[in-house]
Parts: sequence; C-alpha cells; structure tokens
Amino acid sequence: MNRSELERVARALVVKGKGILAADESSGTIKKRFDVIKLDSTEEHRRAYREMLFTAPGAADSLSGVILFDETIHQKTRDGIPFPDYLAQHGVIPGIKVDAGAKPLAGFPGETITEGLDGLRERLLEYRKLGARFAKWRAVIDIGEGIPTAFAVRANAHALARYAALCQEQEIVPIVEPEVLMDGAHSIDRCEEVTDRVLEEVFHALHEHRIYLEGMILKPNMVISGKKSPTQAGPEQVAQSTVRCLKRRVPAAVPGIAFLSGGQSPEEATLHLSLMNQLGALPWSLTFSYGRALQDTALKGWGGTSAGLAAGQTELAKRARLNGLATLGRYQPALESQAA
Repeated sequence: MNRSELERVARALVVKGKGILAADESSGTIKKRFDVIKLDSTEEHRRAYREMLFTAPGAADSLSGVILFDETIHQKTRDGIPFPDYLAQHGVIPGIKVDAGAKPLAGFPGETITEGLDGLRERLLEYRKLGARFAKWRAVIDIGEGIPTAFAVRANAHALARYAALCQEQEIVPIVEPEVLMDGAHSIDRCEEVTDRVLEEVFHALHEHRIYLEGMILKPNMVISGKKSPTQAGPEQVAQSTVRCLKRRVPAAVPGIAFLSGGQSPEEATLHLSLMNQLGALPWSLTFSYGRALQDTALKGWGGTSAGLAAGQTELAKRARLNGLATLGRYQPALESQAA
C-alpha cells in the first residue's frame, strides 16, 4: 500500500471549491431517469449522455472527480478517447462504483445488505489499469418500525470495511458510503440517532480492518427529516445537526466528507452544504458527491437531442459552480437566478 499516494488522491478529491460528480447510475436507475425525458436507455444513449456531462465547458473547474459505472469506464468520447483518459486530461480524477447493489438481508425483513465482495480484488486491479484512482461502495440503511436492527448496521459496516481494505491494497481510494435513507416519516432527531449509530459502527469496522483513514473519504447522508415527516426541519437545523453528528463520530484523520444528496432538490442540497461550511473551522473538508442534485436540470436541458447539448452542459456547469461555492460557504439562494 502506497499511503502517500492514497492520501494525495483523497485530498485532491476534497479540495475546497470542488466536488465529485456521481455519474455511476446502474442501467436500471438510468432507465428511470431517461423515462422522464422519454428516451430509450440504449448503450449509445447512455454513452452520449455521459459524454454531454463530462465535456461540459467550465464544469471541470468545479469538479475534482467523477464516479463511473462499469459500462461507462469502458466507453469513449465520439473522438475515441476513453472516458477515464478524457477526465484525467482535464484535471478530473476518474473513479468507479464497485458494489453490486443492495439486496434483501436474509432473515431481516425490510433491511438490505450490499453485495459485490466476491471477485472484487481482481476487478479493482482491472479498474486501476483503466484509470480509476478511487472507488465507491454504498450501504443502504432504512429507518422504520423496528429498523434498522443492530445486526443489519453491523453487517453493512463490515462489508464497507472489507471493500475499503481491498481498495487500499490496490492503491485505490475508497469512498465509504453508509446512506441512511430519508424516505420515511421519521423526525430529524431520529435521523441523527440512527446516523450516529451507523457512523460509530462503520468507523469501528474500519479500525478493525486497519484502514488508513488519511487515504479514504466518507460519503454520508445529511441529518435531515424523513420525506414523509409532518414536521420538516429548516436548513439551519439540518446543517447544525449534521455537523454535530459528524464531530462525534468522524476522526479528524479523515481528509474529507463528500455528502450524497439523497433525494433533496438541487437547491436544498447546495444550501445545506453551504450552511455547514459557515459553521466555523472543521477538522475535515466538507464537499459534495451528488448525482441527481447535479444532473437533474442538465438531463432535462439536454432532453436526449443534439439540439439540447448546450443547454444540458450549461445546467451542469451552473450546478457544479454553485456547489463549488457551497464548499466555501459562499452560496446564497439568490445566486440561483444570477447564475441562470
């Protein structure tokens, strides 16, 4: 393990003013996105869409890295340049999603375990040759009646740690993503309680697996009210609760925390990140690793047509720029109309 290289890449991914574009949707997920714009999810359409995102003028100024899907890391631009090479040439670090998705956890109704550890060492070796310098593995924790159970939290933390160890062995920076879903009717206090428990278990497992903390990145949910909760916490409370929870559980050795958007609107995700970065000095960099919150307006602007290319790229560059400001605590909602 080359610790200095792992730390160098990790720090580059969470540098202030930039964040990570999550463009690693599975074939099933991207089909749902394309259904919204009435576009067939063919391999060429998926390639064209990712090229629209990756080649957006100005976007690279606010992007430190891009997470790719297995299909995408093997694809090329229209000019024949492999996507990982194109990104690296423009100062953006290529990464790869390596988990095989969350599947039902046998014996635990309503809970899941993320699969994909079998053969992961060999796949990481191939991905590194293709240009990937970091990876991502997502664990999914739902909040509901009687869940999450302690066992489901432990099982997912163990899988995250095993994945992280295999990544660091291959000199690939692991993004460790324990996502507590915001789909339920729970309060923000319940979200904080569960997130606290999950992060405690995850870092215990990482310690047991001898993970080099300086060479990893945490990708957590924000502490936020469930979508179905009758009481929705305000932006300032989200920021304060999230930072309080992270200060309790995330060691200062971790270079950075790149939040997932988790179903928030693009504007909400950007505002929450900016407010957190206004709360004073923190031991780690706070940035973004957004999928929908960066892509939604770009996808609709593009619309699957060559005529919409410029509109889609403009939207991506706008959202990347606004989130870059949020990493500095400089985003204000008024900037939305100015950026347009």
